[in-house]
Amino acid sequence: MIQVATTKKVPSDIEIAQAAKLKPIQDIAASLGIQEDEVECFGKYKAKINLSILERLKDKPDGKYIDITAITPTPLGEGKTTSTVGLGMAMNRIGKQTAIAIRQPSLGPVFGIKGGAAGGGYSQIVPMEDFNLHLTGDNHAVSITHNLLSAFIDNHLLHGNKMGIDPFSITWPRVVDISDRALRNIIIGLGGKQHGVPREAGFDICVASEVMAILALATSLKDLRERLGRIVVASTRDGKPVSAEDLKCAGAMAVLMKDALKPNLLQTLENTPAFVHSGPFGNIAHGNSSIVADQVALKCADYVVTESGFGADLGAEKFMNIKCRYSGLIPSAVVIVATIRALKMHGGVGKIVAGKPLPDELMRENVTAVEKGCENLVKMIENMKLFGIPSVVAINAFHTDTKAEIEAIKAIAREYGAEDAVESNHWSEGGAGAEELAKAVVAAAEKPSNFKFLYPLEAGIEEKMETIATQIYGADGIDVMPKAKKKIKQFNKWGPKYTHLPVCMAKTHLSLSHNPALLGRPRHFRVPVRDIKASVGAGFLYALLGDMRTMPGLPSKPAGENVDIDLKTGKITGLF
Repeated sequence: MIQVATTKKVPSDIEIAQAAKLKPIQDIAASLGIQEDEVECFGKYKAKINLSILERLKDKPDGKYIDITAITPTPLGEGKTTSTVGLGMAMNRIGKQTAIAIRQPSLGPVFGIKGGAAGGGYSQIVPMEDFNLHLTGDNHAVSITHNLLSAFIDNHLLHGNKMGIDPFSITWPRVVDISDRALRNIIIGLGGKQHGVPREAGFDICVASEVMAILALATSLKDLRERLGRIVVASTRDGKPVSAEDLKCAGAMAVLMKDALKPNLLQTLENTPAFVHSGPFGNIAHGNSSIVADQVALKCADYVVTESGFGADLGAEKFMNIKCRYSGLIPSAVVIVATIRALKMHGGVGKIVAGKPLPDELMRENVTAVEKGCENLVKMIENMKLFGIPSVVAINAFHTDTKAEIEAIKAIAREYGAEDAVESNHWSEGGAGAEELAKAVVAAAEKPSNFKFLYPLEAGIEEKMETIATQIYGADGIDVMPKAKKKIKQFNKWGPKYTHLPVCMAKTHLSLSHNPALLGRPRHFRVPVRDIKASVGAGFLYALLGDMRTMPGLPSKPAGENVDIDLKTGKITGLF
């Protein structure tokens, strides 16, 4: 039986967004009780919110805190952002004052393979062009702040290197917010002494910058300034760490980031308030929007729906173990998004390739494949139970889904510990299509939780990595490569300021393991830890698993090829 709700013809995302009836952003702010002098407008439909609001509302109780995560996705994604937006709108429709808190996308994926991150169909944040492009300039502030420190490092080398920095120990690259693989490894300082000291260097994508992670995790301007000062960029020849504070750059970095720290306020197609702030990747960074956006939203709304990058083995694990440690906020419930097409793929049917049509076998009913693929869903439910948080499964509906396939997911999810499993048609119907999901989430958020972290910070570095690999990924253990072992030895020598940090694992988002080819619920594998870096300012150690890279590349047919501007109307075209 085909689900009728998703068979109607839906215009393109940009057509829907450009037809939306937006309210002035001051009205959206006022609906949350935000005062006029706390709103800094960027045009008619976007604004920054001054953090002075937190002092004014400090005695007001926080609302309920809902995190959206997912199963291991296909290369197309499974609609986690559309589910976040749809759920937020639906909760308002059932009478629960709700705000959304979400990341700002990187221009790398926007013009690359994934596209934007404003949601889709009738569950979008608008104006979607602004959301997906420059917004209020926060990502540019991150890039220039990061690169200022890069320039200070090379300037110090040129002018005598008084601190005795070992050039081979420098771990601070440059960044750009475009996927450009040709910049991964470069030589700088060529052309003679006046042009700098020649050395090997490289670029990461902006959203992998520690500055971006700091923007997401800082809780105040003072905290931001202190975290920027703690950034470690290299070591001296006698083995001592060199920080941004040592280079006398941290103050200028804080000045560049001062306004970026204020969260951005937008709205959905149904005028639900949406905080959009920071954008660390979910696979190579901690994958969550900012703490300050959540703090403001929780003071202004009864429910806040936020989103973690990729699956519950990545962004949600980091949400719990990293973000919640620094925010002190405790989630009330988790929503795990699943699609039938992804579960079929995890069940061994079909191969999904971005940019190519879905294979026919994914379009036909196959309950057996869905049930097999649910092994991945079950592991994600188990992962959330490790943190003591009730979960609801959201089945993001497509028109090819059948009733038998949907019922199979519901039965398995409930059997293995989800509070509920609900079909959601938010993409085609907006908030109205997610009202049943909203009711299930409200019920789950009322359940008692027993929130706990996965590991104590005092545990050894290798012990923390092994705990994540074995309990979250289902690995048999980890294999620490020589380069990572050398770094761990150095961190142990530097003491608790380095060793007593949570660990941010950078791995593929396409598998529970480090290997994107291992679908479903892999077993009997070990996780190679290739390298580990100290993101002391952000407040975590940053482990690179397998072949994970921190600068993506563009596909053979980048999405940017379709983007243009209508010179008669000034409207952007081809943006999804």
